[in-house]
Formats: sequence, structure tokens, C-alpha cells
Amino acid sequence: KYKKKGYSAFYAERVKKMKLPFEIDLKGKVAVVTGGGGVLCSGFAKTLAACGAGVAVCDLRLDAAEQVAREIREDGGNAIGVAANVLERDSMEAAKKEIAEKLGTCDILLNGAGGNNPRGTTTKDYLEPADLDGAVEGVKTFFDLDPAGIEFVFNLNFLGTLIPTQVFAIDMAKKPGSTIINVSSMNSFRPLTRIPAYSGAKAAVSNFTQWLAVHFAKVGIRVNAIAPGFFITNQNTSLLLNPDGSYTARAEKIIAHTPMGKFGTPEDLTGTLLWLCDNAASGFVNGVVVPVDGGFAAYSGV
Repeated sequence: KYKKKGYSAFYAERVKKMKLPFEIDLKGKVAVVTGGGGVLCSGFAKTLAACGAGVAVCDLRLDAAEQVAREIREDGGNAIGVAANVLERDSMEAAKKEIAEKLGTCDILLNGAGGNNPRGTTTKDYLEPADLDGAVEGVKTFFDLDPAGIEFVFNLNFLGTLIPTQVFAIDMAKKPGSTIINVSSMNSFRPLTRIPAYSGAKAAVSNFTQWLAVHFAKVGIRVNAIAPGFFITNQNTSLLLNPDGSYTARAEKIIAHTPMGKFGTPEDLTGTLLWLCDNAASGFVNGVVVPVDGGFAAYSGV
């Protein structure tokens, strides 16, 4: 029944039924999740709420944020949906004010907003000699990339992590045991073909994670990142699935280079998230980027 809706709908239903591999005590904590209306970050929000945190589900799309918050409340958790544009300081300040009034000040910041854009993507893996003879309909090479599109992708991922951190970390620095978790990508370790803007932006997020970990060390904020491997989400469904639900050639290539032979699901990120949030478990872990990729980065293809 998911062939028409895609795997992202399948994942969304799985998130509703998510069971925690283990629980940590987040009672009295406030968690802010940007990009919370998406497939993976809605899973993060629900996980944190299941452990007792009050969760602010922040998203550019208020309806998506409120839907996730509603599902959390229906499951007995405490959550609010908040409209927030991670690229606008005023929008984030307004979100912070609303969150403080309804839940309190932030203890856990999960910077999950991000994504790619077709304007920062080539249509082929390689530039070939024939591509130099002139423009070909339907083919976009490196030389055809739109600088404005590259800028948008970079800003969405990097500034979309920096600005929320500037807004919320000022309060977190006054609360011992606060933690920031950024969402990087396996692209940050080794760039993927066709998506130079996204790969470069996520590499910046990983580097920024390390920088922040050092910068905030004396005020007691730990900063780490999760680097998911390949997950089918709303943003990449059309790239990885055909209309009938079968894998595209690119998806087949990904699976062939993932030793575990499958795409990840939101539950696959749950344990790493809980570990990084729990000061009792990871209190001396700071400035790391944790791959969750089914062995993709370890496989050389041979």
C-alpha cells in the first residue's frame, strides 16, 4: 500500500509505533528539534518525548510541526508545534520566546533542519568529453550549477545549524548538562556523486560540530553530531524510488555498497540519539560525529 506514497509514508507509520531500545530520564528537560516535521526528525522528537522531555517541534511548515506534536500528545507526551525558519534570526527568536513561555528554556538542541535542492545537483556522476560540446537537454553538468542554488543548500544546512545555536545556546550555557546534537551526513566523510552542495554543506556541519564542542567546553555544553547513512525521506523519495515503489538505479547502487543490504529506518538512529543525550552515558563524549550507515563508509566496493 506504500507503493504510491513512497517509503517515507511507511517510515512515518513506523515512527508512530516506535519502541525505545532503552530509556533515559529526560523529565524536566526541554528539547528543541528543528526540522521536526520531517521523517527522521519527527522520530527524534518522539523519542525525546517518550523519555519525558517537553519537546518543541520546530518546522518551517507549522502544520507539519503541529501534526507531530499532536501525535506526541496523543501518546501521552508533552509537545508543542512551533513555526520557525532556521535561516532567519528574528523567526528563531520568536520561536524561542514561545517555547520559553510554554515549556521553559532549552536543555537539548537538536539541529535537524537541512536538505538538498535540485539547483545544487548535477544529473550525471561524471563529466564526459561529449558534455563539453554544448548544452544537452536534460543534462546538467558542474558548469551548469546555479550559484544561488549552491548558496541556498549551504545556508540551509550550515547557517540553519549556526543560527538556532546562537539563539538557544545562550540559555543552555547557564544550565549544566546541556547538549547540542547536530545532524550531519555520511556525505561529510566522503562526497557523493551529483550533490556537491549538500556534501560540502554537511562537511561544514561536521567541522562546525567540532569547533562548537571546543568553544562551549568551558560552559558545560557538549556538542556532537549524528551522521545518518541512507534513509528514504520525503526529500529523496523521487531519487530513490520509481513510481511503482521499486528502487531506482541510484538506490540499487546504494544498496550494493551498503554491507547490511538495506536502507535505514528512524529506529536505527534512536539508540545513538539517546546515548548522546544522556550525560550519565556520554558525559565525556564531545565533538564526535557518529556514523549510522549500515557499514557504507567501511566498504571499499571490493
